[in-house]
Amino acid sequence: MILAYGTEPRPEFYSFELAAAAHRLVTEMRPIRPGQQVAITADTLSDLRAVEATARAVYAVGGIPSVFRYPANPQPCMDPPAPVAAGLPRADVWTDFAVAYHLYSPAYHAAVAAGCIYVCLTGMDADMMVRTVGQVPYRPLREMADQLYRLSQAADVVRVTAPSGTDLTMRVDKAGDPFWEPPPESGGYPQMLGGQSGFMAIRESFEGVLVFDGALWPPAELGVLHQPVRLTIENGRVVSIEGGHEAQVFRRWLESFGHPAMFQMDHACYGFNPGVTRPSGRILEDERIFGCMQFGIGPSDWGAPSHTDGVVLNPTVYLDGVPIEEEGRYVHPDLVALCREMGVPGY
Repeated sequence: MILAYGTEPRPEFYSFELAAAAHRLVTEMRPIRPGQQVAITADTLSDLRAVEATARAVYAVGGIPSVFRYPANPQPCMDPPAPVAAGLPRADVWTDFAVAYHLYSPAYHAAVAAGCIYVCLTGMDADMMVRTVGQVPYRPLREMADQLYRLSQAADVVRVTAPSGTDLTMRVDKAGDPFWEPPPESGGYPQMLGGQSGFMAIRESFEGVLVFDGALWPPAELGVLHQPVRLTIENGRVVSIEGGHEAQVFRRWLESFGHPAMFQMDHACYGFNPGVTRPSGRILEDERIFGCMQFGIGPSDWGAPSHTDGVVLNPTVYLDGVPIEEEGRYVHPDLVALCREMGVPGY
């Protein structure tokens, strides 16, 4: 860890601001109603300051928090220990701080099927919670997500380029993506940290070159990238991986599962949280670097045993040939207006 102040690991760091951020989390981002059962999961890599602040905030607004802590899994998308997994379908809300997150795991699917709202805050520490939740106006952030989804779904073809070499196209599936649609009132859906949106891309339609130059995780050996990782995509599949040492680590990790779905493109997302301005190695915030594009590989519904996400910095995004973003700066007038409302520098 590179420390800026020297107090980042200490309990007094951002202690007042963290309390305010946790309050915003349970009143604006994921409102908790009195009497709701809230399960909070954390592995031994989690920051207990964020966990405890959230539990206290849940209790303060009338919710009933239960905190579960256990050893970190070797990979994301795996179940928590069996006693924890068994209880999660009984929760109204499940807030997941585990670094080896449980999104797409069997426990996740069981909890969502039972009506639980899964809130993915994987790896969130005190600093991240303050910057990405406490100091960001949530309403325009939510409107930005909706607008990006609407604009993208209205297009037929999305093209992404970047100075590092990315030149990738994909076709839009007009069926839409429930992940970005308004959630059902009855619960039973995932909710991600604000500052991300996407569209439903036809997985087999990804074609071209994808260069991760910001961050890539998992595998655990990676995070902030020091050299670009260049992927060639054909018919939605990764057919070659080029670069230095980190590219080889990534290739060997994908191959280690022995499953073809680990080379299949899964999704494309926009990142735009004003509190995230540079890669940190924590994928939850890295894929929300303001102005980035993020791509997922390894669709769980195709049987992929794990999942990975990589970040492209300074992208230009074309919707049917018309740019809505140029080298990391949004240019569509509706998006520019929302950036100004959020107070993003330069707008």
